[in-house]
Amino acid sequence: MAAAAARRRDVSCLLLLLCFSSVARQGAALEFNQYGWNKEANLLFLESPVGVGFSYTNTSSDLSNLNDDFVAEDAYSFLVNWFKRFPQYKDNEFYISGESYAGHYVPQLADLVYERNKDKRASTYINLKGFIVGNPLTDDYYDSKGLAEYAWSHAVVSDQVYERIKKTCNFKNSNWTDDCNAAMNIIFSQYNQIDIYNIYAPKCLLNSTSASSPDRAFFANNQEQFRWRIKMFSGYDPCYSSYAEDYFNKHDVQEAFHANASGLLPGKWQVCSDQILNSYNFSVLSILPIYSKLIKAGLRVWLYSGDADGRVPVISSRYCVEALGLPIKTDWQSWYLDKQVAGRFVEYHGMTMVTVRGAGHLVPLNKPAEGLILINAFLHGEKLPTSR
Repeated sequence: MAAAAARRRDVSCLLLLLCFSSVARQGAALEFNQYGWNKEANLLFLESPVGVGFSYTNTSSDLSNLNDDFVAEDAYSFLVNWFKRFPQYKDNEFYISGESYAGHYVPQLADLVYERNKDKRASTYINLKGFIVGNPLTDDYYDSKGLAEYAWSHAVVSDQVYERIKKTCNFKNSNWTDDCNAAMNIIFSQYNQIDIYNIYAPKCLLNSTSASSPDRAFFANNQEQFRWRIKMFSGYDPCYSSYAEDYFNKHDVQEAFHANASGLLPGKWQVCSDQILNSYNFSVLSILPIYSKLIKAGLRVWLYSGDADGRVPVISSRYCVEALGLPIKTDWQSWYLDKQVAGRFVEYHGMTMVTVRGAGHLVPLNKPAEGLILINAFLHGEKLPTSR
């Protein structure tokens, strides 16, 4: 895969978010998460595709054959066998959720379950009711167009760069020209200086090697104060992923999780797996036909978007949803938490799109209270709160 394509697809990285707890500073332990989604439902976490996190395969060729179809079949096989193992949950309403590149995984898995469910008497029947995705990669054309437009409209790049992108880039062509790659790389170079996944939050600088020696000494001697300040400023700790890697690579933690008992993990637990990213075959360009099909089938479909994400920005998602051509049921309006605007939403006949104000790429991490309200409304098929 070309370098530019790899940068465009880096959202396939895995960030583990525990439903009931979060990793404490310096990876010391777990902390109770008062906004865990397990308050609203029984949760089943699946590390996917195989090879990320603590997942592994006994068939080495699996890792060289990764693509969307393989991942959907693999996940479906897991679900069928899980319900066989725990039949007491089989009749429960079942919903699928995910973020980022799960914008592909989730609808594709839902589509596969829907197709295999056509024989309702089959032992493999799953009581699927809908799916919800956050800041999801959905359609290559709209995702790329929105990424460029968002960077310009949020002052990441100049008017001149944006004009150059509009002139040289035809995002309907999945193979970008050299001129387009060069123009788009300007956006990514600017995002290297900030957090593309949460453009208004501070970057984690605890392990920075670019800072001057006095700066490094300051951070080393004042880590707790520094972490407190950035957490207060941004609403979450941007060094969270570093804590997660420290925690999940502890021997006693892996033993407690019964992880890596096989010895098949290729190395340390990582938030992002470059090995999987570089071997994945990104061949599906649009998930929109699946949306149309499953909306017509009557499944509950929601899309939410943290509006401070530069990687899969809200502009991209709006383009994707609008392309479905659904009639509007309830106009764009604000929703509230603690008398403050938490975001906006629009209800279509067939699906709902929600924004979360000030959240980045991972809403439950950046805005956990808003995320809990959101998943509650989705599961109950209710409207988000529209009054203060």
